[in-house]
Amino acid sequence: MELSPGQQRLLFVVVVIALVGLGVFLIGARRHDDAAAPATAPTATASAAATSSAAATSSAAGTPAAASSAPVSPVTAASPPATAGAVNIYQWLPFSQSDLAAAAKTTMAFATAYSNTTYTETKAAYAAKLAGLATAQETATLEYDFGTSGLATARVADKQVATGTPTIESISSFGAGPPYPSITFTVSIAQQLASTTGTITSTPEYTITTVSTTTGWQVDNIQLTSVGD
Repeated sequence: MELSPGQQRLLFVVVVIALVGLGVFLIGARRHDDAAAPATAPTATASAAATSSAAATSSAAGTPAAASSAPVSPVTAASPPATAGAVNIYQWLPFSQSDLAAAAKTTMAFATAYSNTTYTETKAAYAAKLAGLATAQETATLEYDFGTSGLATARVADKQVATGTPTIESISSFGAGPPYPSITFTVSIAQQLASTTGTITSTPEYTITTVSTTTGWQVDNIQLTSVGD
């Protein structure tokens, strides 16, 4: 009777286990015999027993034993088949793995500079921190917001010092362009704002979009996630 694939695999596992057990038994028996018998004792009996036992096991399972006078190696028989390689998902994306790593690195550096400010910091100094991490247009927008009259006055009057630690939560979207590929991250920033009136802690969530430019990945937009597009 022809065995089904499942039965054949089960039979293979049973035979492998039996051979491994036999190998352990023979090694133990051989060491015992070496200690108890003279060095000139014949070893053909062990080989014959191994061949006979393997043949009996194969015969009981319904598979003819291979004609061989040497014992079967349990290591070779138990070796698992090679597995197929992992799928490269980047072949379907408009950016490579190194691009993703570079974009994430830029995002983290930008978010750190963006969320760590002090009342002694000038508008020009703030813009200098963002230079190279954000596009020229986004840097100009953030510099303008930082220097807005009402915000700047309150920051200095209350001696505000903001510290933040960003964490990338996920990739919210990506695009192939034009003009450049882009990756948008969802970033949470654990922020602490200390001032003369006390300390406020919060964890706002932002969407930060990076674009691949001729000079590398740069932030092109940042906004609170709750605001939306």
